[in-house]
Amino acid sequence: MALGKAPKNLTPNQQAKVEWIAKTDPRLYRAYKLKEALRLVFYNDTVKEAKEALDAWFKWARHCRIPAFVELQKKINRHMQSILNTIEYGLTNARIEAINNKIKLSIRMAYGFRNLDNMMAMIMLRCSDIKVKLPWEKDEWTSFFFFD
Repeated sequence: MALGKAPKNLTPNQQAKVEWIAKTDPRLYRAYKLKEALRLVFYNDTVKEAKEALDAWFKWARHCRIPAFVELQKKINRHMQSILNTIEYGLTNARIEAINNKIKLSIRMAYGFRNLDNMMAMIMLRCSDIKVKLPWEKDEWTSFFFFD
């Protein structure tokens, strides 16, 4: 869908759809512009620029008369310092979320394990960098010396 993409990534057909939406549904188009303005906050080089952009977005979102954006503005305002820290230090919780997802998947895979230790072992194995050679996998040294 055209409204889910950044304007620079739109095809000509999608650009025409966005222009049509701008003419026929100003409220939806305003929501699209608000979404894009918020996305661009994270592309600022300095925290000061990001804070200024975020403050401008807050003002716009408060007065847009779209309840979802008014509520979003309140939530973002509560977490503003964390957002600015993310911009300043370039750190996110993406790795933690990825590991958490792996753990949840491992727990689902371990459904029916009789022993909790086995489930913990599976989680530790899947979340580590340990490479386990399975019985049907050839060892690099064996194939090097015996020319299989």
